[in-house]
Amino acid sequence: MSRKKTGKVSEPIQVYLSPEDRAMLDSVAKAEGISRAEVLRRGIRRANAALLGEEHPVLKHIREMNALPWGDGPSDMAARHDDYLAEIYMDNHETKGE
Repeated sequence: MSRKKTGKVSEPIQVYLSPEDRAMLDSVAKAEGISRAEVLRRGIRRANAALLGEEHPVLKHIREMNALPWGDGPSDMAARHDDYLAEIYMDNHETKGE
C-alpha cells in the first residue's frame, strides 16, 4: 500500500522516550484526538515560540493591527465594512472624465 503524497517534504526522526514521557505523549494525543507525531510537532512549535520569541503569524498580525491608529475611522466600521470598501474601490477606479 503506497502513501498519499501531500507535496510537503517530511523528514523522519527517531526519538527515545522514557516510559513516563511516552505515557504523556499517548495521553495528550488521545485527549486531543491527534497523532503522536502531531503532538510532537505542536510541542516543537510552542517551544520555539516560548524560547525564541517567535509568535504565530496570526497573533503577530493581530498585534500589528492593534498598534495602528484606529481612532480616526468611522464608528460603524464593523457593521458597514463592505460599504466602505466598495466606496474606496469606486473612488480609486472612477474614470477621469466624470
